[in-house]
Amino acid sequence: MEEKIKEIFKKNNIELNNIQVKQFKEYYNFLIEENGKYNLTAITSFEDVIEKHFVDSAYPIRVFEEDSKVVDVGSGAGFPGVPLKILRPDLDITLVDSLNKRVKFLNELISRISLKKIKAVHSRAEDFAIKNRETFDYAVSRAVASIPTLSEYLLPLVKIGGYALFYKSQNIEEEIETGKRAISTLGGNLEKIKKFSINQNKRSIIFIKKIKNTPLLYPRGKNLPKTKPII
Repeated sequence: MEEKIKEIFKKNNIELNNIQVKQFKEYYNFLIEENGKYNLTAITSFEDVIEKHFVDSAYPIRVFEEDSKVVDVGSGAGFPGVPLKILRPDLDITLVDSLNKRVKFLNELISRISLKKIKAVHSRAEDFAIKNRETFDYAVSRAVASIPTLSEYLLPLVKIGGYALFYKSQNIEEEIETGKRAISTLGGNLEKIKKFSINQNKRSIIFIKKIKNTPLLYPRGKNLPKTKPII
């Protein structure tokens, strides 16, 4: 199992040391062990988890500046925040999820694989923003939500000069058009889109740079970023 993990990452231009290999192995085992209890992922086969969750999460690993503060919004089973942390121990990472049972899983995982400078917080994104407004260098999310919704959850958390990174598929042109007003309203600027493939699975990461303060009106409460997005 360990050799296979190393091989899959190497095929995607990421070299793992022995500690990282063991951490990813333990992560996989614990994820599968607890999946029935917490309903964490529909993807459970070994190679699929390594490629579609771990490697996919890790793709932008080289873009983060050293010792950056990163928030992962809607972290779920820890993607992308935990793989990023395993690969970049220098990063200070906060995992935010609205379901307490997932936060319980994340905190136990963090303890099991001996990660430091990372914590899981039980909170809705809009509530978390009240006390943590514009305090992070990067905000990331693989959560299934539209660009207008993700923009309202992530951009209020990012400092001016920082970035929000949205993990998406490659069929995103229409969604980007729909999201332009939200990105601008919330203080962001669409800087670039990085497209890549992992074993024929086509993916994109959208880089939104924070260029001005987010108006204090946002993020709105009462689930409005989802039910009435800025479009």
